[in-house]
Amino acid sequence: MARDLVRRLIELVLVLLIVSMGTFALVDLMPGDPAVVVLGEGHTAAEYAAQRDAMGLTDPLPVRYGTWLGDALTGDLGTSFVPPNSEVADRVAAALPVSAELAVLAMLLALLLAVPLAMWSAYRAGGLVDRIVSAGTFGILSVPSFLAGMLLIALFAERLGWFPRLEWARLSDGLGDNLYHAFLPALTIALMETATFTRVLRGDLITTLQEDFILSAKAKGMTPLHVLVRDALRPSSFSLITLLGISLGRLIGSTVIVEYLFALPGMGTLIIGAADAGDVPMVQGAVLVIALIYVLVNALIDLSYGRLDPRIRRAHV
Repeated sequence: MARDLVRRLIELVLVLLIVSMGTFALVDLMPGDPAVVVLGEGHTAAEYAAQRDAMGLTDPLPVRYGTWLGDALTGDLGTSFVPPNSEVADRVAAALPVSAELAVLAMLLALLLAVPLAMWSAYRAGGLVDRIVSAGTFGILSVPSFLAGMLLIALFAERLGWFPRLEWARLSDGLGDNLYHAFLPALTIALMETATFTRVLRGDLITTLQEDFILSAKAKGMTPLHVLVRDALRPSSFSLITLLGISLGRLIGSTVIVEYLFALPGMGTLIIGAADAGDVPMVQGAVLVIALIYVLVNALIDLSYGRLDPRIRRAHV
């Protein structure tokens, strides 16, 4: 187990290094002149050259990357180029909880909907309920997230007035108020995940329900609920858990459309705004944090397999 943890830690560090190098190199190719972003228009060529030199932009790329990475390891992600030139770490710390909360709430909503739907559908595979669930999930997967968000806004925010659209309440404003403002954007994200989770878990459950130990449980007179929850769900969850890890890490950085539709102050809005303004340090710092979360979440999911199936633990011994 100790060797496995060390190996995974080394892999995690290598992945983060590769991601950070790629991010730094790609962002460095962004159009525009950072010196112009900092000083604004109307300055002389000499002034712009002096500003680039002061920002270290005249140094070779490996030198600039090494300096940036060394600062990042100490928690210093740099300073924004755009006035009021705030610290990148502070801006990320303010935006990350919004995106993280949306991602977690969306995952919880998706699981609450997908698990019972998948179990109900798989137990009567080929039946009426299974056909309805399959058609419904295909239909949801065919609807882009921005269109689903617009439909939900039109119905629940504008027509019925049940939820706000252009407002956000942080946890410090109260849990109830926060969840009230977060529910509709989280549901927008959850719909697509619900369809995906349902189809993945349904397929694995159908396979598991054909195993001998399931047939034995049925022969003993166990109820369908007992068979599904106690016997079939756990060994059918590996694909779902893998998908959860991928989805959770991905959603933290891919809620851009939903944050834009609902005017939420999350990571997606931060990155898009920084990219539009040519704010290189902000983009680099935000992307690095998202990559770190993504890698850590998937590493934890990978380690959790051994808790679900002892055979995996024994395979590493």
